[in-house]
Amino acid sequence: MANHGRSGYTLPTRLVALGSVCFMASLLSACGGDGSLAGAVNPTSPTATTPSGSSPSVVNNATSPPVADAPAVSTAPAGTPPVSTAPAGTPLSGSTETTPSYVPLFAEGTAISERIQYKEADGTLVTLVGMRPTERHARERGEAWTAPDAGPGRYLTYPTFYFQNRTFGMEIRDTIPAGGTKITIRQIVNDGIFEGTTFSLFRGTSPDTRDYGWNLNYGFPNAMEANQNICRSTSTACVMSFDSNWRTDPHSPLKIGDRIELAPAPFLQHDANFKAIIDGGGPRYYSFEQLYVVGVGLRPWYGVAPNLDSAPLPDSALLGGQTTLSYNYSDEANRVFQQMANNIGVVNTKHFVEGRRLFHTSFVDGTHSEHPLDNPVFTSHAGQVGPRFNQVRCIACHALNGRSVAGAVGAQIDTMSVLTASKAADGTIIPDANYGQNIQQKSGTANAPDFGVSIQSYVTSSRTLGTGEKIELVKPVYAFKGPVPSLFSVRQAPQVIGMGLLEAIPEATILALADPADKNGDGVRGIPNWVTDPETGQTRLGRFGWKASKSSVRHQAGEALVQDMGVTSPVYPSHNCQKGAANCRTPDGSSGLNETEIQRLAQYLALIAVPAQRSLRSGYPDGVVPLPGHDVNPQQIDLGSKLFARAQCVACHTPQLKTGSNHPLAELRDQTISPYTNLLLHDMGPEMADTLPEGKAAANLWRTAPLWGIGSLRYVQGGAQNARYLHDGRARNITEAILWHGGEGSKSRANFEAFTQDERTALLAFLDSL
Repeated sequence: MANHGRSGYTLPTRLVALGSVCFMASLLSACGGDGSLAGAVNPTSPTATTPSGSSPSVVNNATSPPVADAPAVSTAPAGTPPVSTAPAGTPLSGSTETTPSYVPLFAEGTAISERIQYKEADGTLVTLVGMRPTERHARERGEAWTAPDAGPGRYLTYPTFYFQNRTFGMEIRDTIPAGGTKITIRQIVNDGIFEGTTFSLFRGTSPDTRDYGWNLNYGFPNAMEANQNICRSTSTACVMSFDSNWRTDPHSPLKIGDRIELAPAPFLQHDANFKAIIDGGGPRYYSFEQLYVVGVGLRPWYGVAPNLDSAPLPDSALLGGQTTLSYNYSDEANRVFQQMANNIGVVNTKHFVEGRRLFHTSFVDGTHSEHPLDNPVFTSHAGQVGPRFNQVRCIACHALNGRSVAGAVGAQIDTMSVLTASKAADGTIIPDANYGQNIQQKSGTANAPDFGVSIQSYVTSSRTLGTGEKIELVKPVYAFKGPVPSLFSVRQAPQVIGMGLLEAIPEATILALADPADKNGDGVRGIPNWVTDPETGQTRLGRFGWKASKSSVRHQAGEALVQDMGVTSPVYPSHNCQKGAANCRTPDGSSGLNETEIQRLAQYLALIAVPAQRSLRSGYPDGVVPLPGHDVNPQQIDLGSKLFARAQCVACHTPQLKTGSNHPLAELRDQTISPYTNLLLHDMGPEMADTLPEGKAAANLWRTAPLWGIGSLRYVQGGAQNARYLHDGRARNITEAILWHGGEGSKSRANFEAFTQDERTALLAFLDSL
């Protein structure tokens, strides 16, 4: 690949190559699965007889009833659960309803798995950042900036072999806040040997700088290798330093607040055939372009005038706090749900890509969904799919980490989940005798019963807006090839972003938002769902799934594996778990994910970034057309935000929350986030009800869905026509989703209906910016 904007390895003026410097010592919802299987996050890491082809039975679901010092690293043994318990009997907001005795997901004092930033005794700021390979630069959009659109860039892609031997990181030692003059950056290699890595800093200040171009082009010389750029995972000797701001001419001394764009390009040690010696894959890559602010640390960025120069995004746009994904200028809006947290650590980057590999692996043949002929086959996971399943890899339901494929009349809905149950004689809810907890629509066995579920038709209705416009609403009618379950619920897969941040919100924060007695008289209540941890039997607060029936990312991942793919794990070690069997905790001898792998999968899901709110105009040069999604009207979006609050939508879609200080991933701690959810259950009225209760979640109760990322769904799903909303995907656009709101959402819906056309347009523009 070309080495654009890099001028080699000559030692620049005022740049000092250093020798050894003291080095710091040192979680899904596949196919929308949201069943009633009853995972604790490990804080320390380590038969139906319906004949095939029979006529389907039809059921209409509508008619069925600041930088902190790093804490010490834990030495607790793997699997040690939190020991603190919350007191039972605490009233919820003056209600007679009380909380049960529950165990917080993360105990007070939980140690972090990896430090990402800390201050030394003298005030030196040390920041550690992980990097992964990509194919091109951040501002390359697939064509020249002034040319007609010819396709996306390749900045947010994952190259072949990305999941092994290609992650690395940097330790940034910033002495400026300590009264010093210098910043030292050390390259950290997770595996193998990097040879010839180039490193560019300070985005170019020339008006001609476009796709790439930096003022300082260098590398990581190693004093132990005759100052060659040879960096080994077994050494920390690759280091460089600088003491001036290369964005100014002449250069000026570094000061707090100076902006430094970092653009490393790793080069693995390779043979004469240009193959990486360590594994035979490609050796040359680029990486993420990060913004470092002197005295502050890494910050998500956006492009400002005159040439998309990198500048910190304001806090108001950081929906995921410092984990937020920067603005994307490579025309890859379809890939924004697949990126790492902006503040991810060095080792956690390695864990992230390993977990991502599992998310993309076929449990039939072990192939990767991307580049299946080039990426190494994950042979240890071939043949692990269960006897029945819906899809064979996680990504098949979460398209590009988004939602299920949009349903269509006559099409089998096997990227969605159909949860099933029945009612026992004593009124208790039990798994369906034919299907278990959910319908696994496919089978690898010839002549197996056909359990396909499809949409036969839609029941239509309409609502009239205050301006006289009629909006058609549709509700699906389902056809079952197998027996019709007495209780069922159809769920689409939600997008998988920001899950770790939601996991990191303290229980007390969520419970404080509950108002079961409607004490404030706004017509909105909200109650928590209490669930059983399947690994410990402890009571925990539910957070994930359309009815908040899972307590953790690990719990969600383990349930989706066994329900939607028939793959076991330490969370659910038996296929009988899908049937709700009493001996579910007894391993059945099947081959599935091991403990390390379920941890990696959960870490991946926990550290997926949330895209920044697209509420700011970017600084494109004159004559350059902004990319779709960035051609925004900030004033209209601001008005829409105010109208969103005026319509009382914020009563459930809480705009801002704060994560706690006990999550084992430092990246997720103490972040101010804007998920637009309270994670509580609300009555959404009879029209939104299905027939399947889960714990506290009766058929008409649904968890407030997070709204972050909702504006990116049209890109991720391959067009607005493919994006679907609400639990079963019945809403074809956001307006329809709002108009389906009943019960506790009735007042907000009525307020929206009463708005003028301009006001509704502004509110929708605000939602589209999220």
